[in-house]
Amino acid sequence: MTIAVCPGSYDPVTSGHIDVIERCARFFGEVHVLVAVNSAKTPLFTELERVQMIRRALDESGYPQVHVSSTDGLITDYCKRIGATVIVKGLRQNGDYEAELGMALVNRQLAEIETVFLPADPVREHISSSIVKDVARHGGDVTGMVPNCVVPMLAQALNHEKSQR
Repeated sequence: MTIAVCPGSYDPVTSGHIDVIERCARFFGEVHVLVAVNSAKTPLFTELERVQMIRRALDESGYPQVHVSSTDGLITDYCKRIGATVIVKGLRQNGDYEAELGMALVNRQLAEIETVFLPADPVREHISSSIVKDVARHGGDVTGMVPNCVVPMLAQALNHEKSQR
């Protein structure tokens, strides 16, 4: 059984992320969705909130072979620990490939982990976590851009962010 890891910041998880995760679950016996914590970034959602958000979104989809966790270390260390041999990354546009290729080569060098790139569904390729947050901050409707369970969580987080200013 091949174990795959789908890492990302998932701040918040989008419908594009869920599409890649679900497609990945059709190819691999076990999939770990990994919230990668980057101390250089200031996310809207905490690490735990992002893990819970993804779990709720995937509960709607029904994929029992998908596990959700997080790490603040190297993704390759996590892969070694669980026996994963593949990292799966969704690609939205050409810029994604250029950015991800270097990391894929480093991951192969560090841990002999191969990276598989899945092209985004053309219907969702314009959706990113940054765009979702920007649209929501300006009062736009993000329904369909994120799983249904994320819409109220996003509104609550943005209200909290606004009250902190």
